[in-house]
Amino acid sequence: MATTKKSHKTSTAATVRRQREVQKRRDRSDEKKKPSGQTRGRRTVESENALPPQHLAKPGLESELDPRPQFIAPTYAGSGKLKGMTALITGGDSGIGRAVAVLFAREGADVAIVYLSEDSDAEETKDYVEAEGRRCLLIRGDVTEPTFCREAVEQTVEQFGKLSVLVNNAAFQEHAASIEEISDDHFDLTLRTNLYGYFHMAKAASPHLGSGDSIINTGSETGLFGNDRLLDYSMTKGGIHAFTKALAANLVKRGIRVNAVAPGPVWTPLNPADQSPERISKFGQSSAMGRPAQPEEIAPAYVFLAAPCCSSYISGAVLPVLGGPTG
Repeated sequence: MATTKKSHKTSTAATVRRQREVQKRRDRSDEKKKPSGQTRGRRTVESENALPPQHLAKPGLESELDPRPQFIAPTYAGSGKLKGMTALITGGDSGIGRAVAVLFAREGADVAIVYLSEDSDAEETKDYVEAEGRRCLLIRGDVTEPTFCREAVEQTVEQFGKLSVLVNNAAFQEHAASIEEISDDHFDLTLRTNLYGYFHMAKAASPHLGSGDSIINTGSETGLFGNDRLLDYSMTKGGIHAFTKALAANLVKRGIRVNAVAPGPVWTPLNPADQSPERISKFGQSSAMGRPAQPEEIAPAYVFLAAPCCSSYISGAVLPVLGGPTG
């Protein structure tokens, strides 16, 4: 096991390097396109919903975001909807994954968290899960690797005795102004994280799931409407929506439900580790509510889809949480 953990740590470090190389190339390209005299991070945005300009190194630490995302959901009262269940959440160290982990624990579930390299974020999330009175297992590794996905599921089952809910949530996103600007490495990272990772985790989890259990995939508004600066990311999110429907049909006879949540803009490390400081200052303002969601506003949708008492007759659904009507 020690050798395996060492190999996974080496793999995650290599993936982080790849992500940052893609990010650096895109940042350099963006800098060249700026009008003469424009300085990074200096633009003033007068909207009352403006966020401080900022840019994080991939994969992005939640502890470095300003303001910190809201994930505790202080007005959400648990009622045992997931009592006795065990959940595995990829990308569970921060953002939506962290908020889901906290609410799952509040509803009575033990939680395993898969994350790439953000140790401090993962440890903080574990503290909050345990503060809810539930157990938390941290699993560091790269979901693009099928072997790791199998081992993550096996560790979860070994630690907690079963698996009830898989939440596929880990993602890679990097913008590009045109299809010509998306390098092969950029494209490969996006597909391997967002599609291969979901597939391999679902495949590994399936033998351990039974009637009443579920898989919940994180889709996106980009998978519904597309995004001209996120061509590859939109492609994967549309694929996730189709995968959700197909897998739901495939597993329905076993009583396993498969659904997806398609959020609009959400304040997590994903976008500040992608967009420029100037764009981040306006992040989410195009939504009907004029602001991005907080992770704690998205997480209850996952509870709803995980809890048999709420969604026993729902499978193959893509639940949009967009902050109002769109179009």
